[in-house]
Amino acid sequence: MIGFIISAIKIIILLGVLITIHELGHFMVAKLCKVKVNEFAIGFGPAIWQKQGKETKYTLRLIPLGGYNSMEGEDEASDDERSFSKASIPKRIAIVIAGATVNIIFAIATYFTIVASSGTYISNQIDEILDGYAAQTAGLQEGDKIIEGNGQAIKSKKDLNEVVEKSQGEEIKTKIDRYGEIKEYNIKPSEVKSKVTGIYLDEKCKIVAVQKDSSSENQGIQANDILVKVNGVSINGDRNTALQEINQKGVNTMTLVVQRGEEEVTIELTPDYETSYLLGINLRPAEDNFVNRCINGGIQTQEFLVSIVDNLKQLFTGNVGVDQMMGPVGISEVVAKTDGVKEFFEMMALISLSLGVTNLLPIPALDGGKILILLIEAIRRKPMKQETEVNIQLLGFAILIALSLYVTYNDILRIF
Repeated sequence: MIGFIISAIKIIILLGVLITIHELGHFMVAKLCKVKVNEFAIGFGPAIWQKQGKETKYTLRLIPLGGYNSMEGEDEASDDERSFSKASIPKRIAIVIAGATVNIIFAIATYFTIVASSGTYISNQIDEILDGYAAQTAGLQEGDKIIEGNGQAIKSKKDLNEVVEKSQGEEIKTKIDRYGEIKEYNIKPSEVKSKVTGIYLDEKCKIVAVQKDSSSENQGIQANDILVKVNGVSINGDRNTALQEINQKGVNTMTLVVQRGEEEVTIELTPDYETSYLLGINLRPAEDNFVNRCINGGIQTQEFLVSIVDNLKQLFTGNVGVDQMMGPVGISEVVAKTDGVKEFFEMMALISLSLGVTNLLPIPALDGGKILILLIEAIRRKPMKQETEVNIQLLGFAILIALSLYVTYNDILRIF
């Protein structure tokens, strides 16, 4: 019971914070643009607290799953000179875009703070040379600093990884700083092939997603299957054991046993192979100081942003199916399972960024759809008919509701 209460509190706090800052974004920019806001509300349903300001009523409502700004002339005709409809198009766009923008800024600031406070980045100095790889063959030594690769400056592990990936196995013209002496090497990265099954396991070995067109999908493995055995070895819900068996060297064809509903299904799987290139080195962490922690925060925050954009690209290009999306139920389960303050705020940053970016998509009923309508109005130099705009918004809202119900249904199947 206590665990349930703690989980509920986590979800309420997370949703409350993200909704509040989103609506505050709209509210503050509306005020800056001199647009009249009749009510600023957090939550839906009956009011449990309210206070009348000079012109705005501030309300806290019972159900903490939303919020809104009631702006004069936003949804109805108004002759008030300070109404939303009377504001210039740039001002209206600024007001609409503000909520998502604040969510994105909050996510970036939160994630940067977490990462910067956690430690420093991995430097360009070699800590260890691995046996049998390209770096050992070329003659690199522990303590060497890799300062340049194919003309690109290298200051961190991230820079080096980019150079090696771009090389596609071709020789890299490398400059080394060996205790003040600059040396040059031509290094051909070692080719490594690794197995790719296309299945994504949670901690209890439930298959939460299957990559489109992967060998696993082609052999009939499905999301929500539970991995029971790999090559005759019982997994017993241990993800590490499963990964160890899947990645065994010298085993090309695997026999997987999955639990699907009430039956066990045996599947012969020949995994795909992914080629990667390695120098065969481990690098040292940079000196732990304020500047390097900030650099680390910047590097990882950039990767965080890119990952969200890449996920959206995969969704729209069909590489990730709609059935693999996560809705409110799935998100609530993940939030409830967060362990510690750091993990909780990392999840808050992730959801805030996803909420902000998704809200800017040009889909009716989302902020991005409203911006699109305003841009059309600017191009036409006259507003869209109110009836047409309402119908577009209703259509978008219906699509979003249908999508939400479908995603929620899949969330429930994954959980149970």
